Amino acid sequence: MASTLQKFIHSLDLRALPRVLQIQSGIYCQDSIYEMFGNEFSLSTEDVVKVIGFKINKLVASIWENNEVSQFSAKVELPLNFHGLYKVVADKTPYVSIEEIARKVSIGSTRLGHPSFYSAKDIKLENFTIKHDEQITFNSVEEVHGMMAVNCVVVRNNQSHSFTLPLSQEGEFYECEDDQIYTLKEIAEWKIPKGRNRIVKLSTTLPTWDSSSPLPENFDGCLILMPVYEVQAVMKFQKDIIHILSDLDVEVKDVTDHYDISSFLQPLSLEDIFEKTSKEFPMVAQIMEGPSGNQKPYNLLSTGKQIVIYKKYQAARVLASEMRSDSSKRHYLIPMSYKGKFKRRPREFPTAYDLEIVRNEKEHLHVVATKAFTSPHKELFSVSVGDQFLVQQCQTSEVLYEGGKKLIDVLACEQILSDSYKKVLLPMYMEGGFVEVVHDKKQYHLSEICKEFHLPFNVKVSVRDLSIEKDVLAAAPGLQFEEEITDSYLLISSASSPVESWEIPVYRSNILVHLLSKDVQTVAPPVTRTTVEEVSKEEYYMLRRYENITLHPPPRPPKKPT
Repeated sequence: MASTLQKFIHSLDLRALPRVLQIQSGIYCQDSIYEMFGNEFSLSTEDVVKVIGFKINKLVASIWENNEVSQFSAKVELPLNFHGLYKVVADKTPYVSIEEIARKVSIGSTRLGHPSFYSAKDIKLENFTIKHDEQITFNSVEEVHGMMAVNCVVVRNNQSHSFTLPLSQEGEFYECEDDQIYTLKEIAEWKIPKGRNRIVKLSTTLPTWDSSSPLPENFDGCLILMPVYEVQAVMKFQKDIIHILSDLDVEVKDVTDHYDISSFLQPLSLEDIFEKTSKEFPMVAQIMEGPSGNQKPYNLLSTGKQIVIYKKYQAARVLASEMRSDSSKRHYLIPMSYKGKFKRRPREFPTAYDLEIVRNEKEHLHVVATKAFTSPHKELFSVSVGDQFLVQQCQTSEVLYEGGKKLIDVLACEQILSDSYKKVLLPMYMEGGFVEVVHDKKQYHLSEICKEFHLPFNVKVSVRDLSIEKDVLAAAPGLQFEEEITDSYLLISSASSPVESWEIPVYRSNILVHLLSKDVQTVAPPVTRTTVEEVSKEEYYMLRRYENITLHPPPRPPKKPT
């Protein structure tokens, strides 16, 4: 049965891909030529294409007022990078089974892909009962004992309880309220169920309004978002990927069951390659869709080029940001193989507690106070702007408190006077301001800093990495090393001239390849070149928010006695 392309995409389960479609009718008349995203291609009635993927390309928004679309609101198109942060309004329409949730809702490995639902009735499992209205977090979909199921978690009394729910489980399931805030791109990728619209509420004030803005002046309400999908497809015996918007007026028919799908090339993302077993490496692949850029390694990844993929692995990186006060601050991922050297730059500390966190046994931390503090206890020191201290250690001290004595945590320091030192105690709860005085003139490699100091850590490049054609770090006025992360990489080289290899990030590279049945001439990869990766502001926040969910923040400073 024929249907519009949009209706087909809305009903399609991603897990059912790829699908073969036959063009039935619509704007694609005989021998029509269509161009989109720089790709010109022709489609005729009864042509077949293999759909390999789809993603939301843009959003059509209407203003939502009093539980209905505003009659005064025209529909406007919003690009995925439209500014603002938004809260997701829970969908009041129930899901009738776990299978429907798994088919329509994005469930993935990151925290963005862990949606929460509650059941209208109790669900009795073999040794566990899920209470009605209890929040159930869906973590992943996988096969369990030959049956597809969802791995779930509920939290009771601060304890997590894990269990699985089969896709066949029926009931009445509702979305839980979500108190997180998201960009429109995050909502488009993770928070719009297939075949449903999504209502969002603006959480932050939009930048200064101008007449070109698609939203009304001073808008701070709700929007109903309708997705327009970009369909990725390949044509028979062709290597190029074509992109079609789902709202085009064309009718299609699913002929997958009656067609030899092997006659189409099989595009693979870098995530698909990374999921292969280590025994399958090395392999030769041809780029079907690659990034733009003339600099290495991106010029090796342009469409049509052949590459050797030697292995997959996890590698450490240091996430660093330029020390700037303006919005043009740039962010980088620096590999441990970086051969440049760094000199220390002064750090700033907002509280006495922060001084204790970074205190190092190998050297005395020397700081200058930038904010005055008057101690409520005569046993503790009052700080003036310009006072200098050497930080010693954390200890406890007795202070008079409500007519009695009480032990509190303090930071023992030596105040630096003109010709002597004075032992003083600073309350750990002290909210002041300190700037480090750096006496260390040594030049450090990146690995030494990670080993010897507590991050975040401020530096400036003193010797650039001569192995890099253009060391972008050398031009930075200063860098703050924020945290060490672990990420997934593929090691690749050119198939035609494998003189050097490069590490390609799996989850930040929009690349599609197809594998070639060629033997790899040299199994051992050539020398690996160092690459400092600049990440966008959006990628930076994703790394900080989601890649390091196992890291716990330091405990809050002790409260000031009342």
